[in-house]
Amino acid sequence: MPDEEIQTMNRSPVVHTAPDRPLPAPVHVAPTWLGPVLIVGIVLAALNLRPAITSLGALFEETRTGLGMSGTVAGVITSVPTLCFAVFGVTAPRLSRRFGPAAVVCAGMAAVAAGLLIRPFADDAAAFLAASALSLAGIALTNVLLPVIVKRYFPDRVGTMTGLYSMALAAGTSLAAAATVPLTGALGGSWRTGLMIWAVLALVAVLPWLPIARASRRAARAEAAAAGSGEGTAVRADTGPRVVRSRTAWALACYFGLQATGAYVTMGWLPQIFRDAGVSASTAGVLLAVTMVMGVPLAFVIPGLAGRMRSQGPIAVTLGLFGLAGYLGLYFAPAAGAWAWALLLGVSNCAFPLVITMIGLRAKSPAGVVKLSAFAQSTGYLISIPGPLVIGTLYQHSGGWDLPLALMAGLLVPQIALGVLAGRDRTIEDECGMRD
Repeated sequence: MPDEEIQTMNRSPVVHTAPDRPLPAPVHVAPTWLGPVLIVGIVLAALNLRPAITSLGALFEETRTGLGMSGTVAGVITSVPTLCFAVFGVTAPRLSRRFGPAAVVCAGMAAVAAGLLIRPFADDAAAFLAASALSLAGIALTNVLLPVIVKRYFPDRVGTMTGLYSMALAAGTSLAAAATVPLTGALGGSWRTGLMIWAVLALVAVLPWLPIARASRRAARAEAAAAGSGEGTAVRADTGPRVVRSRTAWALACYFGLQATGAYVTMGWLPQIFRDAGVSASTAGVLLAVTMVMGVPLAFVIPGLAGRMRSQGPIAVTLGLFGLAGYLGLYFAPAAGAWAWALLLGVSNCAFPLVITMIGLRAKSPAGVVKLSAFAQSTGYLISIPGPLVIGTLYQHSGGWDLPLALMAGLLVPQIALGVLAGRDRTIEDECGMRD
């Protein structure tokens, strides 16, 4: 975002009620419609952060056959989301400084919609991959900047607002996974139609961000004019803490990476674990849906709870212990306690809304949040890339799930330790020696 806007927002959030005494200049007062529209925009954006991935997963076999993909190409496509999240997420701070976070989120939603509209018309795997990458780039930017939007416009309600969009994200994930196949059948059975329908939701999400982006840019220009500074006297564009010097930032990044590893392993391999244990294919699919649906209510509860605590370490420990119990159950009695293990792993996977909340709490300013969010998410997604591939390799070469499950349970130990470190009551600005 423009630097003069960062300084202004540190002094006075845009969304607030009118003060008792008149402001010296009207540029600080937000339009009355901005708060409600922001909430709608945040929820709609969050709903669109996973359907591009989970809708493809539901129709992957049909898509692979329709485009004549080889097994190698299909494997590459399944690895692209985390790679795109890491690569494109790094660009979010620079784009945010240049255009403002609201404008970048608006463009991100437009990219998601465009990619979802284009990829059903692809005639080969390369074109399909390029269109998917466009959608994933928009998702990556929005992933990074939603915590920034929350910190900037709702600084006193970080936990509540993070819970709201985390719940919407979980709902969008589950909805696309569960509804894509039935909707495809109802609309004629073509995988191309089944993938395209999610572009409608993305197009709807663009609408509220258009006026939000315009209002944000007008506020930035008005503040610059009122201060008499203009663009020429702005401070350096790299304002904010050097996150690589912060131990908390590294703890958050590694915690993000390990929780993402667990989540993607669960989404990719949990049904197969149950099927190999003798559970039917249909029941295995329902068990995965149960695991994913657990994130909807908990994604709202956990951030609100975390926002009221000085240290979020106890929540990280609790979620990790749920995961350990789930993996141990899968190891010793995968079929007998299948429903219990699915529920336990669903709770454990709610480490995602926890780490997103901590990103907003571990930085004082919007400039700090945008750098911390980009660093933690990009580094974390890079860390998570090998996880599902390693688990698949161990499964193939060991001939069973004992070794992969032991590895996943073992990874929860450093995840818990990192969650405790990341949850300490401190900020990256303090660690980098920056004053308020």
